[in-house]
Amino acid sequence: MTTKNTAFRETAPVALGQLLCTAVMIGIFALAGKFQLSVLLGGLVGALIAIANFFIMSFVANLAADKAEAQDVAGGQKMIQLSYMGRMLGMFLVLILCAKSGYFHVLALVLPLAFTRPILTIAEIFKKKGENKA
Repeated sequence: MTTKNTAFRETAPVALGQLLCTAVMIGIFALAGKFQLSVLLGGLVGALIAIANFFIMSFVANLAADKAEAQDVAGGQKMIQLSYMGRMLGMFLVLILCAKSGYFHVLALVLPLAFTRPILTIAEIFKKKGENKA
């Protein structure tokens, strides 16, 4: 399986979880009477940023694993380090630009970034339950 296909397969549960969590977040804003278009835009853009971050991380990690299998462990490690710095800098710049534009609710923009870890934990639990049944 190619690295790109593996990254898509690994990102699918994160994307689904991000969309569900973001919808719940927007619903909570609505129930609190704080819903605005900026909340919707912030939530959607924040979720897209989180999904893109995870996809790029997965893609680069798979490329680094391929390099390690080809006996270039140092090259794989450097690739992971550069990817981390680039992703963090890119997310920081995009988040700052979005926040400064005034079109996005800042909290709704940032919260989806915190959803990824719990989504991965829940996805892993479901994966293990599926393996136990098989």
